[in-house]
Amino acid sequence: MLFVDDAPELRELVLRAFEGNDVRVAATVSAARNAIRDELPEVLILDVDLPDGDGVQLCRSLRQDGVMVPILMLTAHGQVHQRVAGLDAGADDFIAKPFAMSELRARIRALVRRGPLSARGRVRVGSAEIDPAARRAWRGDTEVPVTRREWAVIDQLLVREGVVVAREHLLDAIWGEDSERTRASLDTILSRIRRKLGAEAIETRRGQGHVLHTR
Repeated sequence: MLFVDDAPELRELVLRAFEGNDVRVAATVSAARNAIRDELPEVLILDVDLPDGDGVQLCRSLRQDGVMVPILMLTAHGQVHQRVAGLDAGADDFIAKPFAMSELRARIRALVRRGPLSARGRVRVGSAEIDPAARRAWRGDTEVPVTRREWAVIDQLLVREGVVVAREHLLDAIWGEDSERTRASLDTILSRIRRKLGAEAIETRRGQGHVLHTR
C-alpha cells in the first residue's frame, strides 16, 4: 500500500495503524511517482491537495499510463466536486477527511478484493451492460445515456457490489449532506437508473440501503 498525503501526523498515524503490513508513505506527487516507479503498490491512497501538484491529475496520468492498481482518493469533507473529479479521473473510490481507520481498512479490503473498476471492462447490470471506465451503457445494441450524477451513484454501488450500501453513505459521498432535498434527488436518480438499466439492477432494502447486482 502507498499512502500519499502531505500531513506528517496523518502519515505517522497510518503507519502505526497498519504496522506489520507492507505500507509506504509519500508527501508529494513527485515522491509518489518515484515510489510507484520503484514498486507498484497493491493499492494507492491519494490525497487530492498536495504541495507540488494535484492528486486528481496524478490519478488521471497514472490511468493514461496504464497503471491499473486500485486508487482511493482522500477528499475534503463536503467537497462533492473533488469526489466527482476523482471518479472521472479513474479513481475507484474515495473517503472524506477526517475518517476512521476502521473505515479506511474496510475500503482498502474492498478495493483489493474487487480490483480497480477501471480495469474491469464491461459488466452486466440488470438488463444492460455497462463500461465503468468509459462511462457508457447499453441495452442490447442501443447505447443508453447516463448522467454524471447517475454514474456517481453507480460507482458507489459497484465498488461494493452485492453489499448493502446505506443511503446515508450515498448522500454523504455524492451530495455531502443528508437533507430532504438530497434524499429526494437520490430517489429520483435511483428511479432513472432502474428505468435505464432495468428494474432489477438496484435492489432497495427498506431501512438498510441499496444493492447493485451484477452478473
